Amino acid sequence: MKYAPRKVYIKESGGYVELSYTEFCRCRESDQTYMDKLFIPVQGCLLEVVREQYTDFYRDKERWRYLQKLDTKNSLLSLDGFTDSEGNPLDFIADEAADIAETVVNAVMVDRLNAALPLLSDSEQELIQAIFFDGLSEREVGARLGITQSVVNKRKARILIKLRKIIEN
Repeated sequence: MKYAPRKVYIKESGGYVELSYTEFCRCRESDQTYMDKLFIPVQGCLLEVVREQYTDFYRDKERWRYLQKLDTKNSLLSLDGFTDSEGNPLDFIADEAADIAETVVNAVMVDRLNAALPLLSDSEQELIQAIFFDGLSEREVGARLGITQSVVNKRKARILIKLRKIIEN
């Protein structure tokens, strides 16, 4: 135990007798039978129990520790974190329902973008392909084309303005 318990409850004649921890320590030093007693911690106190209760308690405790370790190792979240103090579910989980209007607008914009890309020159298409579809950095594109990153950035900005004008018309 990390701290001294407030009280100790000993089984005697069918019931429990309450002792302070200091009294329990004195009894334990003077009476060898206290050394054989088994206790479990309950709300800051020690409670004498039979061997079966003792083994069940510590087996469950060890199982809980093992599961917590697995949860931490696998970065699992507990559903307890999604409830308030009374156990009611919290409403901060994002609504996954798609907004139909937004989906339609995005589809139209993608169609317009696909129609606009062939209107670009081959070098412009190559630059857009490398940055936005291949996921290369401006520096990597510059190295591939033999130009500096700042030149790639300026060309990209001009191309995006050109695409925006084409899409808006």
